[in-house]
Amino acid sequence: MGEDIRIKAKDGGGFGGYLAKPASGSGPGVVVIQEIFGVNQVMRGITDWLASEGFVALCPDLFWRIEPGIQITDKTEQEWAKAFELFQKFDVDKGMEDIQATIDHLRGVDGCTGKVGTVGFCLGGLLTYLSMTRTDADAGSGYYGVNIDKMLGEAKNISRPLILHVATEDGFVDKEAQAKMHEGLDSHEHVTLYDYEGNDHAFARVGGEHYDEKAAQLANQRTLELFRSALA
Repeated sequence: MGEDIRIKAKDGGGFGGYLAKPASGSGPGVVVIQEIFGVNQVMRGITDWLASEGFVALCPDLFWRIEPGIQITDKTEQEWAKAFELFQKFDVDKGMEDIQATIDHLRGVDGCTGKVGTVGFCLGGLLTYLSMTRTDADAGSGYYGVNIDKMLGEAKNISRPLILHVATEDGFVDKEAQAKMHEGLDSHEHVTLYDYEGNDHAFARVGGEHYDEKAAQLANQRTLELFRSALA
């Protein structure tokens, strides 16, 4: 359904991305923000799914500054080690510049209405949160984002709708971190946190160890409702 494209970086050079369009050829834009496994089949599948729901979806290669073209899985110890190595080397500030560049690019794609949301998972969940504090994205939906509790000071910059999907048994976001997120964000007029009781990290990753179809469908439905409302 989709195609690999190039996106121009703000500081020179460029990076790859996977673009998928709806059958109609037009719709609001959504930037799909990767996990720590790169623009792999899971991310491409999510991008295709959003296209099938009427969105012009684009998943950028945010690890390009470290190693372009990463497409690994969560199935082997070696791949997990590689994924964590990339995560440790990842420059969040540069990553946010690349997300803004992706938003800008997507707004110029033929068929995009100009409204652009962001959706991300794991590392991408954090970057989705930051996309609502540092970019001009129109809405965001973050799944089990890591380290958000350490960046709550940026919440004052959020002026557009953001939903965050929190796995209550998240092995990478402990109860203390979850409590800080609720304390810092529950009263924010533009932010809604949804708790998924009994679910672990990556409950929406199809084929993953902790995949929960019921919870994933609920989270995905909430994401679609947000985008259909905020990006109209």
